Amino acid sequence: MKSSPPRFVGPRHDARSLALQVLIDSQRHDAFVQELLDRAFTQHPLPPNDRRLTTQLVYGVLRRRGTFHALLKSLVTRGSHKVEPWLWDTLYLGACQLALLSHVPPFAAIHETVELAARFGRPAAKGFLNGVLRSLAALLTDQPADRPAPDALPLEGGAFRLLARPVFPDPATHSVEYLSSGLGLPRWLVQRWLERYGFDETLRLGFWFAGPAPLTLRVNPLRTTRDQFLAACAASNVAAEAGAHPQAVRLRESAAVRELPGYGEGWFTVQDESAMRVGSALAPEPGATVLDLCAAPGGKTAHLAELMQNRGRIVACDIDPSRLETVRTLAQRLGITIIETRLLRPDDDTTLPAGPFDAALVDAPCSNTGVLGRRPEVRWRLRPTELPYLVRLQRRLLEQAARRVRPGGVLVYSTCSIEPEENQAVAHPPPSGFLLEAEEASVPGLPADGGYWARFGVG
Repeated sequence: MKSSPPRFVGPRHDARSLALQVLIDSQRHDAFVQELLDRAFTQHPLPPNDRRLTTQLVYGVLRRRGTFHALLKSLVTRGSHKVEPWLWDTLYLGACQLALLSHVPPFAAIHETVELAARFGRPAAKGFLNGVLRSLAALLTDQPADRPAPDALPLEGGAFRLLARPVFPDPATHSVEYLSSGLGLPRWLVQRWLERYGFDETLRLGFWFAGPAPLTLRVNPLRTTRDQFLAACAASNVAAEAGAHPQAVRLRESAAVRELPGYGEGWFTVQDESAMRVGSALAPEPGATVLDLCAAPGGKTAHLAELMQNRGRIVACDIDPSRLETVRTLAQRLGITIIETRLLRPDDDTTLPAGPFDAALVDAPCSNTGVLGRRPEVRWRLRPTELPYLVRLQRRLLEQAARRVRPGGVLVYSTCSIEPEENQAVAHPPPSGFLLEAEEASVPGLPADGGYWARFGVG
């Protein structure tokens, strides 16, 4: 078989073929999968139902790649290294439908997945795909299981599906291996969490990250109110409710964001409630000058502008010009005019704005371990050896921002990590001349994503 990735040769993409294309592309790019999906949907428009299925399949495969590999490896007679990456991705697509998507009939899942081989110019692979996926269908029973076990496949929300025979390691004697393979998490991360949290809490975290995170929106007060937006949702038959944060709206089921009422008018943006609490922790006053040191893709930057009533000045900095463009695009849709973007050069302090600023936010690059459901590709890219580098970078960014805050100003440090060395260990002790005023660590699933913020005042 050829070693290069196949090319799509069909007349037009459908949900499954576009999902496979995005998965193939994700192997070659470091971009977040949502960026790849947005690009794919722009280039290959699909009906709403197909868009949802494509998104469901791509995220499902990336979240549970390790789980699907554990299910499939005993069914693949050739060595794993002899199966091309695109062929594994195709098998994972079929496994995702068979194991997790109850609304897809097994015969349709198998047939449509097998046909992808021909649509990507590799028809000789159809027999292989058909044989493996039929064997997988026979392995999956329709019976639930009530606890972790070698023959219990973890689904979502704490549920298990009984297998026809044991596949996973015994959780009683090999808890790391069971949780890693059963829930699709890196072994090293499971080991860390087991030592810190114990089996039951690590299992709960694994379930939280195994499925789609709830969709939460932040209402833009520059354009509407939360009550008006909820009324518009009700009129459009979109089930929604107010969240704990004053600007938060929680959707009761998944939805195509661009089809929600008020999207084009800038009534809202997507943001988890734990992330909303970061902007509220900084609480910049209208008319203030604010430094946002790691701004892209702009969700927190826009929130600061909303809190400032679009009065004042925000300098949004990042090292990636394409991601800075997303900040400008988001600001334009939301009707925000006080954000100016600044492209930085890594390790070159001369490109940083001089200040002084009334307030500064450092939403630092991190391991993303608090948001593995939303950024599933991170679990396969992150290595434990990267944590010390991230911590050094986080401390350097915090000190850089601290030197640019005026006397009497405010500084907030935040991450979407749940690793203590990236959070409390960076914030304690505070930067020189500052006092720690408050901090908060959000636990994944209680009720939103995980993360951390610390607020400092000038001492």
